[in-house]
Amino acid sequence: MHAVSTSLLLPLRQITDPGFRWPLLKGVAGALLAFAGLVWLADWGVSALVGGDGWLATLAGLLGGVLVLVSAVWLFVPVMLGIASLFLDEVAEAVEKRFYPALPPPQGAGLHAQIWAGVVLGLRMLVLTVLVMILALFAPPVGAVLFWVVAAVSLGNGLFDGVAQRRMAVTDATLLRRRLRWPIWAVGGVLALAALVPVLNLVVPVWGTAAMTHLMQRAKPA
Repeated sequence: MHAVSTSLLLPLRQITDPGFRWPLLKGVAGALLAFAGLVWLADWGVSALVGGDGWLATLAGLLGGVLVLVSAVWLFVPVMLGIASLFLDEVAEAVEKRFYPALPPPQGAGLHAQIWAGVVLGLRMLVLTVLVMILALFAPPVGAVLFWVVAAVSLGNGLFDGVAQRRMAVTDATLLRRRLRWPIWAVGGVLALAALVPVLNLVVPVWGTAAMTHLMQRAKPA
């Protein structure tokens, strides 16, 4: 647990660095645009299904609006993984420059391999999230717990893979992730909880990327 707490706390000492500040601003802008897009898309879908006039349509529209917001919150985590990948290099580089200056330049998996691995993980996360959302309609408490578990595992695995693949092949990154699965999921669990808190959720991609960089460098074999 020491590695987990250290990995989560060290990025807070660097939050004002330029290497964090600009990715954070871009991440916030991207997250807000993504959230607005999710709300618009869900609202359009509800409007197309409801349609018509009268009090019944109005009531259905109000209920649909609530469903739109809930759906957008649930789908925010898989979208966040995509946002994090856009500036992962900048954050990881800033962490390595300050805390691990002896590291050689990163020579990891090819860009196409990283993109493909990220797409597969994102789609898997999206499918699981939708399935958990359906379950939550019938058993809300169970659905909420499962959503947190899915988010913890997905955020942990996704952010760790992105960081690890900067410095090793996809297969090597996968093996290291499996060896460190419990610390990775523990960090992912904290990030998943933070992702549910307004405003705090906007810093999760930067915070998570930095935390996984620390976790990998402190736990991987020499």
